[in-house]
Amino acid sequence: MRQNTLLMPTLRDTPSDTEAISHQLLLRVGLIRQLAAGVYSYLPMGWRVLRKIENIVRQEMERTGAQELHLPVMQPTELWHESGRYADYGPELIRLDDRHGREFALGPTHEEVITSLVANDVKSYRKLPVNLFQIQTKFRDERRPRYGLLRGREFLMKDAYSFDIDWAGLDVTYKAMFEAYHQIFSRCGLRFTAVEADAGTIGGEGETHEFMALADVGEDTVVTCSSCQYSANLEKAISGSGPASDELTPGERSASVEKLHTPHTKTVAELVTLLGVQAKDIFKTLIYVADGDPIAVVMRGDHNVNETKLLNELAVTTLELADDVTVMRVSGTPHGYVGPVGLTIPIYMDDEVAKRVRGGIVGANEENYHLRYVVPGVHFSAYRQGDYREVQAGDVCLHCGAPLQFDRGIEVGHVFKLGTKYSEKLGAKYLDVQGKEQPMIMGCYGIGISRLLAAVIEQNNDDHGIVWPKQLAPFQVHIIPVSVKDSAQVAIAEQLYKQMLTAGIEVLLDDRDERAGVKFKDSDLLGIPMRIVVGKDAVNGIVEFKERHDEERLTLDQETVLAKVLALAQR
Repeated sequence: MRQNTLLMPTLRDTPSDTEAISHQLLLRVGLIRQLAAGVYSYLPMGWRVLRKIENIVRQEMERTGAQELHLPVMQPTELWHESGRYADYGPELIRLDDRHGREFALGPTHEEVITSLVANDVKSYRKLPVNLFQIQTKFRDERRPRYGLLRGREFLMKDAYSFDIDWAGLDVTYKAMFEAYHQIFSRCGLRFTAVEADAGTIGGEGETHEFMALADVGEDTVVTCSSCQYSANLEKAISGSGPASDELTPGERSASVEKLHTPHTKTVAELVTLLGVQAKDIFKTLIYVADGDPIAVVMRGDHNVNETKLLNELAVTTLELADDVTVMRVSGTPHGYVGPVGLTIPIYMDDEVAKRVRGGIVGANEENYHLRYVVPGVHFSAYRQGDYREVQAGDVCLHCGAPLQFDRGIEVGHVFKLGTKYSEKLGAKYLDVQGKEQPMIMGCYGIGISRLLAAVIEQNNDDHGIVWPKQLAPFQVHIIPVSVKDSAQVAIAEQLYKQMLTAGIEVLLDDRDERAGVKFKDSDLLGIPMRIVVGKDAVNGIVEFKERHDEERLTLDQETVLAKVLALAQR
């Protein structure tokens, strides 16, 4: 490719409305351009990299026996009603009506469509297992698109769906896909970890794992053990149990609940200051509305509610903190003074509260008052007790007791065991050996292709620009004649260019009539792995060779540099 005709509009300055390094570099290098919030055009260089990612994904999927197909973007919403997900997706599901008034959705994922397809065309156990995948544009109307390709409304995704006759078969398929994902992300030069995760709106009946690219800009928190192999998304993470407090002394057991005057003291921090206690000695009561019904959650003052755990415990679709009107209606007091004693709505008590047998401080359900020495199970009863909290710094591993570590991560892949969630509802059934109808056991497996592009850049950059892993670089070699007006430089540059093309090397020739400084800055910004500079020593057949990730510059003759490029390209 000759750079003079390449559409690669680089930017000298960082766009002011960007936060993520990957977003900045994608725009500065000229890989993408924004059309609307969360919607991007891929320019030639960006598309070259995406195609390389696709090829790696395609190769590893086909290695597992998965077959590629292509499904419609427009999906009749009747399928979403059948699966029960129409309401679950809410406003993220982009809906439209055709001229006949029939409602469609732009596919954010394709569980319904693929299940309907297989239900109609696979009827016997002899045709199973089958694993199907596609690489296609998806749509989700994100409330807040941000970070460029990391959270967009239109994005490129690989989604695969497996159909087995039983759970043992799904286990085999799941393991194969899990290992294929490790191969894909390793080949892309990514630093990643696989973590236990929550299934979210995809749902399912079995285990699920997210693949996280470690990066400070990541929107997810990854929890890992410092000693054993345990790792999980914060939404799913659990920690080792702390010791229970000592048994009550006879005096403490007979102690009466004490009412405290706490004017203008609504928060845990304010109570700590006023009463000189620790946050863990306070039991905060939060009012939630779950599918329209109010509930109370009682937590230690130094712990946060894990709303994903709570949502799963409740088995509801919607969960949100109650507004002031609801709080007043169910407790008789403003927010900040609510406590579990005397509440008539269901109380969900966290395990760590249940251990505090010495009691704690709670709201008195009366403005400007709290209660002291309130003992769980004695002064109030829980409708249900469980692990409803987020793990936090200082917690230890449930499995080995070692400290837990916290990192930020970008979700680039997710694998699910779906079971019969979709096959039962959409009629994907087969006849077994005895001729009896059985539901297919499903799995699904997604990779964010465009998000992966951004994650790779997020991990591979320096102060000058992108530093591409060689497997994904748009070109392997960048040839730069310092002056296109120097016939000796142009002659050697052209010879090397043609020799490398003949050898199957992807090479970009900077044939622009630009200043050397501009060419070098653009080269560093673009980040091609190998650079050959043809300068004043061209008359002697000498050029300069440099690898993007290394500061060392080598002075080589034309034949030697060609041999070096061929050797490095084959590694």
